[in-house]
Amino acid sequence: MDPEVQGILTAAKRQWPHIHISDSLVMADSAVQMAESGCKYIAVLGVDFMSENVRAILDQAGFTQVGVYRMSSEQIGCSLADAASSSAYTHFLKTASRSPPSLHVIYINTSLETKAHTHELVPTITCTSSNVVATILQAFAEIPDLNVWYGPDSYMGANIADLFKRMTIMSDEEITEIHPDHNRKTISSLLQRLHYYQNGNCIVHDMFGHEVVEKIKEEYCDAFLTAHFEVPGEMFSLSMEAKTRGMGVVGSTQNILDFIKYHLKQALDRDVDDHLQFVLGTESGMITSIVAAVRQLFDSYESSKEGASIEVEIVFPVSSDAISKTSVDDSHHFGSSVANDLEQINIVPGVFSGEGCSIHGGCASCPYMKMNSLESLLKICQQLPGEDNSLSVYQASRLNAKTSLGKLVAEVGCEPILHMRHFQATKRLPDKLVHQVIHGNGGEPL
Repeated sequence: MDPEVQGILTAAKRQWPHIHISDSLVMADSAVQMAESGCKYIAVLGVDFMSENVRAILDQAGFTQVGVYRMSSEQIGCSLADAASSSAYTHFLKTASRSPPSLHVIYINTSLETKAHTHELVPTITCTSSNVVATILQAFAEIPDLNVWYGPDSYMGANIADLFKRMTIMSDEEITEIHPDHNRKTISSLLQRLHYYQNGNCIVHDMFGHEVVEKIKEEYCDAFLTAHFEVPGEMFSLSMEAKTRGMGVVGSTQNILDFIKYHLKQALDRDVDDHLQFVLGTESGMITSIVAAVRQLFDSYESSKEGASIEVEIVFPVSSDAISKTSVDDSHHFGSSVANDLEQINIVPGVFSGEGCSIHGGCASCPYMKMNSLESLLKICQQLPGEDNSLSVYQASRLNAKTSLGKLVAEVGCEPILHMRHFQATKRLPDKLVHQVIHGNGGEPL
């Protein structure tokens, strides 16, 4: 989210318990806890698939009367969610359905409707950037001759395949530390049966391409490198190489945050003057949570001892794709000489023409998440309960539609999420999902 919104909500949490800032996975769980505590209205600051998911989980938990509101009267989209709802993705899964036994591993950042329709085509489990590797390895370990079909993020799919290729030159002992049921032979075998969609990406992480990588090599070769699993392969490889030297991390936003905190704690424990430099390879809005975590660590150490002079610098690489230039058309009220000067000034898109950046967030900034403004939140909170129906366009969609097999979309779409939660709790795929993969969805009702 926009740093201003994050900052205000973080401060407000000290006085109001029903504020939760997290990734999309646990938002719905927090909403249920809020409803159980008596909240009658819940505002979801996120993209539309997040508010849809909150609505569905609340309904399943019996809180159908609790209102769920999104922050815009317009669609708050997501390039990954759009890719998964395309006809090309359906074709990808129809190919999977003709190659049994097949398991579809779908990224959590997709709509509930997509999860429902794909689950009826191919047995499906959701994943996050934190657990996708473990999910795929466990699936291959449990089901003989399995085909895994991952989507819709093409970069993440390619990076997962790259990671497994790197594992083929590791020792069996090293591989066993990652997953106890695998070795070099099984990893080499599964690579032939791992498929990933090749036409979907996050418009933000797409900016971390060749130009940014060359800039990092040139100017930040001694810095710690962090990269989200959704970045292009060149940035992934650079960070993986840094990881082998103890200088990099590839994974989820939580993995990145934990990495930064770990190295700062080490520096604070050494108590020697130091300057820590981290290259941030993910959405710019994460800077706010990093700064908050770093400040908290500094405060905890300063309260116990004098401490050395330690600085933390977050380097945010900028792609030229994220830079626009002013135009004479937008500077006509200035004199000609000033207008000519303005023509040459690089500015942040979004400030100028809404091209995906915000003046607060920097240049790899999600234009959809930035629709969750403080003004929108205040407007909705001030107008609740909205008895004149003025807030109806802000209400989260309740999916009453049915799938092609006549099941409720909300119910079928939640099942892949429940499969993932079972895996997170037990480290094994649920028996029902394994049965569906082996015997087909027709072997057991969804």
